[in-house]
Amino acid sequence: MAFKKSLLISVLALAGCDSPITLSQICEETPGFCSDLNKDSHCKEQRAELIYARYGEYKQPTDENKYTLLKELESYNKCVARAAKIEHIKLKEKTTSRVEGHLTALKEMARIYRETKATDHPGLLYYHWSRNNSQYAMNKLLNMQEDPLIKNDAEIQLFLATFYAKVDDDKTIDLLYRVLELNKAGETPDPEVYASLVSIFYKQEKYKHAYTFGRIAQLSGFEEIDLLPVVQHLEALDKDLSPLDTLAQKTFDSIQAGEFVNPRDF
Repeated sequence: MAFKKSLLISVLALAGCDSPITLSQICEETPGFCSDLNKDSHCKEQRAELIYARYGEYKQPTDENKYTLLKELESYNKCVARAAKIEHIKLKEKTTSRVEGHLTALKEMARIYRETKATDHPGLLYYHWSRNNSQYAMNKLLNMQEDPLIKNDAEIQLFLATFYAKVDDDKTIDLLYRVLELNKAGETPDPEVYASLVSIFYKQEKYKHAYTFGRIAQLSGFEEIDLLPVVQHLEALDKDLSPLDTLAQKTFDSIQAGEFVNPRDF
């Protein structure tokens, strides 16, 4: 996992070590980062990444590290909250430790939100809006949206698209196209990009566009997108789907190669 590798490098630099610091070393140095999480094997990967993120934020409590920790807390909490509902007839303490991990995640997320109310970090601003309904935070982010750092950050572009989806379809499309432009070779965009494009184009009755991006989604491995309504509309209009399949393949290849260009620029 690319993120885990970069996080390990970051923690390594913070620790001033010549070799990667291990989970056991972190738990020995800062036992509180491990002891208040679940003790069993559930959510093993999420737990590990959370411990690394807690250690990184402890060593350097920057907004970037707080943002990384916040995302890992959400990921861990989603997993452990599900696991906490599993009852153990003979080992009740396992269920208890999962509940403890869940409560720890909630407490830590609340701490980060308190500590970052005055933040200018784009990711934290979006989280304050989307999780805490802070219009102040979103206004701050909107005022920053023309900043080159924002325009060149795929994650933040997708966040902005989520906001504009409720008020401006064309702006949303441009932001989603920008996410695809920023996609690096060999990487796969968030499936929400394709789902949103299909939804908007279908609403606008641009069925060829909707079909094309639906097929791109399927080529990317996202089979959940239901293209049947789109296909029915196109067939009713006696449209040949073969050219659209060819276009979808070509567009998919350009995205995977990191060479997608916003078609509205032509």
